[in-house]
Amino acid sequence: MTGTNPVHSNEPEVICLGEALVDRLGPLGGDPAVDQPVEDCLGGAPANVACGLARLGRKVAFLGRLGDDAIGARFRELFDTRGVNLAGLQTDQRRPSRIVLVRRDLDGERVFQGFAGDRGDGFADQALSIDELAASWPLLVGKASWLLIGSIPLATPASAQALLWCVEQAQTAGLEIALDVNWRPTFWDPGRSPDSGPDEKALQAIAPLLERASLLKLAREEAVWFFDTDDPAVIARSLPQQPDVVVTDGARPVRWWIGGCVGELAALSPPSVVDTTGAGDAFTAGLLHQFLMDASSQRDLIKAREMVRFAAACGALVCGGAGGIDPQPSQMQVEEFLGSVAGDVN
Repeated sequence: MTGTNPVHSNEPEVICLGEALVDRLGPLGGDPAVDQPVEDCLGGAPANVACGLARLGRKVAFLGRLGDDAIGARFRELFDTRGVNLAGLQTDQRRPSRIVLVRRDLDGERVFQGFAGDRGDGFADQALSIDELAASWPLLVGKASWLLIGSIPLATPASAQALLWCVEQAQTAGLEIALDVNWRPTFWDPGRSPDSGPDEKALQAIAPLLERASLLKLAREEAVWFFDTDDPAVIARSLPQQPDVVVTDGARPVRWWIGGCVGELAALSPPSVVDTTGAGDAFTAGLLHQFLMDASSQRDLIKAREMVRFAAACGALVCGGAGGIDPQPSQMQVEEFLGSVAGDVN
């Protein structure tokens, strides 16, 4: 059984599909399963990107499924406050919203170490319904240009079918696909090491999405796992559609292939580092924001560099607060930060 959610009147430019969850952050150097204090921060890559885009002034919708619980209520309040379109937000009366346990080292770097809250039927995000998507899709697609997806829904049969249905519908409607692979092995098998790469089953499941993306964002280790290289140009040329490709590598330079231009950008140092959760999602939001500002497929090196620099600033600024959503910057904050730094020369 599902509930009906309020719908913002804005028709989205971007539709973000996937998981919305709580990141339970342990104390620095501690275990979030047993140590106190912990901090519960709303997160999930697609939810983070949706909120980041809204913070930057974009019209955006979130497609996902939450439990009929306190976490679900917090997300609805957050999305409503940010102005995120909720026409595609589903409510599960039986399964809870997911809690992810996040261990942080003393430098703020995080490791996902497991889940909490499962009552035996799994989590709400694993039960994304095609029937409900089919009912809400016409309300969202009219003015949309992009569908943002990740690989996590592919880990469960029901959500995998829903994701693939949306990709088909989006391409039929002329939307471009932005894929942030966001490989998280514990979503596929909770017993796996958070540092392990994809097995053959996951590689085969994710491969069709790689061949449909117009924009592909990868962490360096993901690039190596899926393509045996971290060179964005080589990755782009290995795919039939030759998408724009961006490869991030933490505090090391970002590399890209955008509009046929190859480039590299030194990482921008955050003003402060409290928690790196959501930095990559803020980068993705900033990059999509830039793609929407310049819809032309003809981009020179200078323009591509400006786009990536803006995205990198979004990622850097998120590190200054806890969680992946609350510290997300506005357009003005990004511009002020970029005006204060000069660390973009290669």
